[in-house]
Amino acid sequence: MILEHDGLRPRIHPSAYVAPNAVVCGDVTIGEDVRVLFGAVLTAEGGAIEVGARSIVMENALVRGREGNAGTIGRSVLIGPHCHVNGASIEDEVFVATGAAIFPGARIGTGSEVRIHAVVHVNAHLEPGTTVPIGWIAVGNPARLFPPEQHEELWSMQRESDFPGTVFGLAREEATMDRVTARYAEQFGSHRGDRPVDGS
Repeated sequence: MILEHDGLRPRIHPSAYVAPNAVVCGDVTIGEDVRVLFGAVLTAEGGAIEVGARSIVMENALVRGREGNAGTIGRSVLIGPHCHVNGASIEDEVFVATGAAIFPGARIGTGSEVRIHAVVHVNAHLEPGTTVPIGWIAVGNPARLFPPEQHEELWSMQRESDFPGTVFGLAREEATMDRVTARYAEQFGSHRGDRPVDGS
């Protein structure tokens, strides 16, 4: 389904394919020979999304553009099934494997791999050619890589990356779930005015 959001319509190259049950919403640019497969969602909510030529967004992946953090996917990028790419910049020829999560402000350098269920945390920057192993976490700028069992060392860096401020716009001590859900209810409520684009 192709939706207008906040008065902005997706721009889809004629050679691209968007599956009939995928959702492309708002200020989204889809380039030449891009493929957006079944159940994928590309939603521009305060930040644009751009998908470069010959990139693939596979089944049930989410790509979100957000205020202050556009969603940028370079050329010849593969976004695997069930991935979460939220307000991040992905350069050319990157492989993002099944179930990976890439958070706001993250930057993935050219030719990198983010493997199955790996996480690239808020504001983390991967140098070109970096591989984040299966289930590992990348934190910092430049990013350091941690296996899940190194939680204490990871937390000392993660705290400095300001997840609550980057994602929710709240200081850590203010980020109660009541405040978080109130902000999200207001933000996502803006979709009540979405309109299908003719022919979708």
